[in-house]
Amino acid sequence: MLYQPSASRYQNMPYRRCGNSGLDLSVLALGLWHNFGHEKPYDMVKDMVLTAFDMGITHFDCADNYGNPPGSAEINFGRILSEELKAYRNQIVITTKAGYPLWPGPYGENGSRKHLLGALDKSLLQLKTDFIDIFYHHRPDPNTPLVETLATFDYMVKSGKVLYIGLSKYSSEQLEIASNWFNKWHTPFIALQTRYSMLDRAIEENGIIENARKNGYGIVAFSPLAQGILTSRYFNEIPEDSRAKSGMRFLQEEDITDKTKALVHKLNEIAQKRRQSLSQMALAWCLRLPEMTSLIIGASRKEQIIENIKALDNLHFDPLELQDIEALLDDYK
Repeated sequence: MLYQPSASRYQNMPYRRCGNSGLDLSVLALGLWHNFGHEKPYDMVKDMVLTAFDMGITHFDCADNYGNPPGSAEINFGRILSEELKAYRNQIVITTKAGYPLWPGPYGENGSRKHLLGALDKSLLQLKTDFIDIFYHHRPDPNTPLVETLATFDYMVKSGKVLYIGLSKYSSEQLEIASNWFNKWHTPFIALQTRYSMLDRAIEENGIIENARKNGYGIVAFSPLAQGILTSRYFNEIPEDSRAKSGMRFLQEEDITDKTKALVHKLNEIAQKRRQSLSQMALAWCLRLPEMTSLIIGASRKEQIIENIKALDNLHFDPLELQDIEALLDDYK
């Protein structure tokens, strides 16, 4: 049976303008990094994507190397788009990225014109779409002149294959240079992807927030739940099937210290008083920043998406709540 989205899907989802652009993004985006490749049953992947769309998430974030094997997340999303969501393509924002290893040889990664244009064409093919809404450079490339990378992204927009440009993991100094070039060329650079959570607040100190405000791009945060630390997952023992036990380099068992467990328990006490789970409060806390356009959430089942969306029921913090949270985070440093 052909998928029919809920007619009320936009009613409860807030949307924020991405920087000074004309593009609104759902404040929660579904990230396709883990659990959306061929390592998971296709029907489960489809169910998560359609659940997200049905609840007002219009922002889907991918990259050319996501999934197992790399690229399979784009392939699966492209199949869902063509078979289930084709009629709704203009109601969806698809973002993807290039810059990490994609194929063997000297042209398979980084920021050269050769690699980026090849990666874009590959993503378009895999996603089964004629254009990408926001195309990101996934990471800076110190071995390619920055102006070559930036000019390539400008060309992508002028070719009609990309609507807006984004950058990821760039420093405030690199962003200042990029903004100057993009302003000169009238290139729609509108978004920076960066890590942000209660446990990683670097952008509050490294000039990123001020740079975003100055140059008119929005911030899209990944890992707002600190790879699952800011959930009930690690309240006690580390589960055998958890990400921390999987051996992945982004979260190790040694990251889940007694000090960390004590912090999350104290934060959870505040969340309970707000009638939220810890994960819901952690998402709401990130969204307190006016420069924060959207948060990328992951999921291994559709129930997690539904649970995270409930964070939007209470985005307000009173000054005492923020003060108590700040004191806990300061003590944790």
